[in-house]
Amino acid sequence: MHASPVARHPRRRHVLTLGGAAILTACARTGRGQQMKTGMADVDRLLRQAVATHATPGVVCAIGHGQQVVHRAVYGQRAVVPTPEPMTWDTVFDMASLTKAVITAPCVMQLWEEGRLDLDDPVSRYLPQFAIAGKGGITIRHLLTHYSGLRPDLDLTQKWQGRTAAFQRVMDTVPSHPPGSGFVYSDINFLTLGFLVEKLSGMTLDAYAARYILAPLGMSHSRFLPPPSWQGQIAPTQFDDDGHMLRGVVHDPSARRMGGVAGHAGLFSNAADMCVYAQALLDRRAGRPSAFPLQQQTLMIMTTPQQPQDKTDLRGLGWDISTPYSSPRGDHFPVGSFGHTGFTGTSLWLDPQSDSYVLILANRVHPDGHGNVIRLRHDVATAAALALASPRT
Repeated sequence: MHASPVARHPRRRHVLTLGGAAILTACARTGRGQQMKTGMADVDRLLRQAVATHATPGVVCAIGHGQQVVHRAVYGQRAVVPTPEPMTWDTVFDMASLTKAVITAPCVMQLWEEGRLDLDDPVSRYLPQFAIAGKGGITIRHLLTHYSGLRPDLDLTQKWQGRTAAFQRVMDTVPSHPPGSGFVYSDINFLTLGFLVEKLSGMTLDAYAARYILAPLGMSHSRFLPPPSWQGQIAPTQFDDDGHMLRGVVHDPSARRMGGVAGHAGLFSNAADMCVYAQALLDRRAGRPSAFPLQQQTLMIMTTPQQPQDKTDLRGLGWDISTPYSSPRGDHFPVGSFGHTGFTGTSLWLDPQSDSYVLILANRVHPDGHGNVIRLRHDVATAAALALASPRT
C-alpha cells in the first residue's frame, strides 16, 4: 500500500555551484585525507584507461558525498569526427534513458501528489485506447517498474514517423506476457507514461518538464530539443541513416522519429546540472532543505522496491535497484542504493546510506556505436565506494 497523495510544496531554490572545466580533477577538502585521494586516483586511472582502450572517446565523472562534489574528472575527447574536440566539464550529453528516471517518473509522481492518478489504476482509465490487445490490466505502477509485460521497443522496421504514429503503435502494442509476471525493461512503458503526463497535464512533456522539474532546480543547461546555440557544447553521438552526425538531435531512433520529445529518451544535460539534480534528490530524501520538486515521502516510495512482492528483480518507480542493469552500483554500494543508465554512455547511481552519488557521462557511441562503458560504470562505482568509506584522518 502506498501513502495518500500529498500536495506539492514549492521551496526556495538551492543550487549547487560547480566551477571550472578543462581536463582536470579536483578533490574537495572533506577531511578524508590521503586514503580518499588514493581511492580517487583509482577512479582517474579507470577513466583514463577507458579512453585509452577506446571504450569511449571521452568521459566526465563527478562523485558527490556529504553534500559536496568531492571529485570530478574530465578525460578524452568530446568529438573525434569530423574535427577532434577536447572533452570539457560543461559538455552537454544526450542523456538517453536517464530521461526515464530524471524526468518522466517525477512528472508522473507530481501528478500523483496532486491526486490526479493512482499508481495502481489501470493505464486505460486515462488512455482508453491502451486497453486494446489485452492491456486492460496494466497499471501505472507496472509501467514505472517495468513489470507491464510489454516488449522492449516499438517496431522500427516499419516506416512510421511522428508523435501520432508513435502513440497509435503504443496503444496497439500486444503484451508479450501478463502484467506482473516478470521484469522486462521496456521503452514502451515510458513512452506510455510520457503520453499519460501529456494527457493529464494538457502540456507537452518537454514543456511540463521545463516548468515543473528543471526550472525549480535551476537546471539551465538541461532540456529536450537543445537550441542551435548549444551545438558547440554538445557531445555528438553517431551517424544517422542518411550519414549525418547526430549532434543535438536525440540518438534514440524512436524518440528521433517522434521529433525529439518522448517519455523514454530525449533529455540533454551536463555534469553541473546533473550534480544539482542528484544532490537535491538526496537532500529532499534525507529531509534536508532542497528545491527538489517532490516531497520526501514521494521520493522514499520512488527509490524503494515497488515491484510485485514475489519478484527478485528490484525496481523503484523509475529507478533501478537490483536487476541485470545494476552494474553502476559496483561491488560495495548496498542494495538500498539506486540509479539508472543511458544507452549513449550516461549513468547516475545514488546511495542514501553513505549520502553519495556517482555520475558518469560518456559519449561511448561516438562515432560508430562500438564503445562500451558497462565495466567502467561498475569499476568506478567500486573504487568510489571504497574511497568514500576510507577512515577520516
